[in-house]
Amino acid sequence: MRWTVHSEKPLYTDPWLDVRVADVELPGGKRFGHRLIRTPGGAGAVVRDGNGNVLLLWRHRFITDTWTYEIPMGGLHEGEAPEAAAAREVEEETGWRPGPLRPLVYAQPSHGLMDSEHHVFVADGAEHVGEPTDTWEAERIEWVALDRVPALVRERKLVGGTSMNALLYLYACSLDGHEV
Repeated sequence: MRWTVHSEKPLYTDPWLDVRVADVELPGGKRFGHRLIRTPGGAGAVVRDGNGNVLLLWRHRFITDTWTYEIPMGGLHEGEAPEAAAAREVEEETGWRPGPLRPLVYAQPSHGLMDSEHHVFVADGAEHVGEPTDTWEAERIEWVALDRVPALVRERKLVGGTSMNALLYLYACSLDGHEV
């Protein structure tokens, strides 16, 4: 049931996103214009402290007018490797330099609408190197117990797809003894 893409044309483009319309055809022959968004990828990390806690941002998202916990995450710079971007984002957003990073999860957060790829890593430990340089990213930065993640999801205090995926995956792995 693969769709055929006949063409794409831009509707709006800037450095952050590229909104397009694609002329697509379904297997039965029906054709229509499907809107899509092309964006640069992102990278972030879940940083653990060795005591069952993870480093999170508490922040407001104006688009949905929600306060929520999130992992440190941001966009990839031109030519930047996802692992390097994740380390940079953690330090810029939290003031903590993560220890060695390992891949945790890969996500396409809204693959029916956009092509954004999110690379999430995990680090065991971090060194506090100062105040965050991206001071607008969070109201506060805190170490939160990983076992609180399911409650945070229920309470709608953890709603961002990539943060939720990464933290719930890490939590599930901790339950079944699977080391990440």
